[in-house]
Amino acid sequence: MNSPSENPSVDDAPILHIDLDAFFASVEILDDPSLKGKPVVVGGGGDRGVIASASYEARRFGVRSAMPSVIAKRRCPGLIILPGRFDRYEVYSRRFHDIIRDLTPEYEPLGLDEVFADLRSLRRLQVRPIDAGFELRRRISDELGLLCGVGLGRNKLFAKLASKESKPTIVDGRLVDGPGVVWVSPAVERTWLDELPVRSLWGVGPATAAKLHKLGLRWVRDLAQVDEATLAQHVGRAMAATLVAYAQGEDNRDVTVDRAVKSVGHDQTFATSLVGLGEIVQAAKGHAAIVARALRDANRVARTITVIVRFDDLASVSRSQTLSFGVDDEYAMAAIAEALLQSVDLARSVRLLALHASSFLDRDDNNMQLTFGLDPSANDPREQAEAVSRERQVSHEALRDAVDDVRQKFGRTSVGTASELTDHGVEIKTQRGSHAFGPEADQNE
Repeated sequence: MNSPSENPSVDDAPILHIDLDAFFASVEILDDPSLKGKPVVVGGGGDRGVIASASYEARRFGVRSAMPSVIAKRRCPGLIILPGRFDRYEVYSRRFHDIIRDLTPEYEPLGLDEVFADLRSLRRLQVRPIDAGFELRRRISDELGLLCGVGLGRNKLFAKLASKESKPTIVDGRLVDGPGVVWVSPAVERTWLDELPVRSLWGVGPATAAKLHKLGLRWVRDLAQVDEATLAQHVGRAMAATLVAYAQGEDNRDVTVDRAVKSVGHDQTFATSLVGLGEIVQAAKGHAAIVARALRDANRVARTITVIVRFDDLASVSRSQTLSFGVDDEYAMAAIAEALLQSVDLARSVRLLALHASSFLDRDDNNMQLTFGLDPSANDPREQAEAVSRERQVSHEALRDAVDDVRQKFGRTSVGTASELTDHGVEIKTQRGSHAFGPEADQNE
């Protein structure tokens, strides 16, 4: 993409975007070398599963991320679908971030496998961005065994577009290597703004792209000619302003260092849809256990609990409640979730349930004690649920701390509550576990 003679300064290419290739699938292959050279994906293997990450061998068959698993298996009958192990991906992600941090502390993670970095603090060191990009790729390959693409540009928009351009591609079933590092020069900017489809822009998913296509807007150059107010009638004011700015090559977003996590949640798509409040509440209790454990691991409590229900017709509803105190106890959280679910019309069967916690406090700042004499309104289920949640949060504290201490010393399955005991011993569900991308395939298939 860039000629060898082009060696921009930090002022020419201040923003770097780095994206690990086929991250989840690549980690699985590293951990099991027998998978090397085979079409491997991470995702849900069942009828409602979705592909999250595909190796390049799988991509040769037209398999890609976000594709329904049933379509992926049809395209590649020999496809190996693995359920995902977020604990391993997080280990690799931390090491990835460590390598970025060695270059600059001015970086912003996006998920586990992407990072934006601001290189302007490196001016005085006379660092050349393209050289820095190739050095990052070398270290990630040597130390982690992973491949990646690096994009450089004057803003986030062009840096991210460039990282995608830097990666290998599949052409007529063959893998064609990418350049590895791409800088978007002013000349390249002008070319891309004239030639790129709207689908390539950040935030333009299939639904937004379909709306734009109906308006005759298929290329970025088309967006540059459209009136923002007219566009806002179809995609909303915020998206319209963003798209018009992108079409001019403008992106004023800064690299946000140490961006705080704003919510912790668990989503599950069920192999068989749930019917009735009882089944759904039971599933919510499992979700609460996962989210509560993640909060305690982060030494956080959450004041806002949200449940999201998606029905078989794909319609969704959500309910939230913000408490006067923070919770990190699964039973306290489950009490709120149950009250929220009682406010939803559950006459239809449910294919997906999500529980999210937000509005965080440090655990040490959650000064609360069991309050006696409160008389929540008998006619307000949410007030009643908050009272129950408060009682459980306070009264279970000693048990929570004791169980967490034992697990920290002797392992997660060394001790369990009654709800975690199965015929096979203690079963500890972890955040974003085996159902993160949809249910697994039936073992009898």
